[in-house]
Amino acid sequence: MIARFIHRSFGDHIVSATIDMTSLHPSVLAFLKQREQEFDNIDAERKTLLDQLTDYVQERFANHEVTQLTFLCTHNSRRSHLSQIWAKVAADYYRIQPLQTYSGGTEATALNPRVVDSLKRTGFEIKVNGGSPDNPLYLVSYSKAARPLECFSKTFDASTNPADHYAAVMTCSSADRACPVVPGSDARLPIRYDDPKVSDGTSEEAATYDARSRQICREMLFAMSRVVS
Repeated sequence: MIARFIHRSFGDHIVSATIDMTSLHPSVLAFLKQREQEFDNIDAERKTLLDQLTDYVQERFANHEVTQLTFLCTHNSRRSHLSQIWAKVAADYYRIQPLQTYSGGTEATALNPRVVDSLKRTGFEIKVNGGSPDNPLYLVSYSKAARPLECFSKTFDASTNPADHYAAVMTCSSADRACPVVPGSDARLPIRYDDPKVSDGTSEEAATYDARSRQICREMLFAMSRVVS
């Protein structure tokens, strides 16, 4: 069993958590281990971008501060959710606590069902828990020990997202252009991904979404793996 007990003071908060890798859903754990073997597939330019994320997390961790990451794309429907989810899983996998992830867009739509299907193929347990018919609230579970992530589409300044002391991670070029300044953020990191939407309605749809999920998982793992705890 790989486990570690953390009891550490972060500002006014005491964080105590047992991190146990065996609590991860088996398929998710296997997926993570496969992606760890692919770090050499990330080119040097991309690693330089990801190092900015590592540096932000490292600084917060070293200063005993809670790390908050908000992943942004235009519609908060695909890339920002994949990034939010995989960043949190990667942080837990490498026992980086406390770290919270969020997502948002320049407009709200809905978490795309194709993203949900791709995550389910990876081993996540996902169920609808309210919201609206046009914008359901999904509970995304990756571990028996971790609280499920609550995922739904929202704007970046929604009340459920942090208003300050967070890094804004720009996952698409249009949101990057539309938000040259993200209010309240103390870092703005452009880590863009190609939109899997290009394959919607084609025979390549599932393969494209799965490939984007693998890439984002691999890169979030790479960034978190370099944080010195």
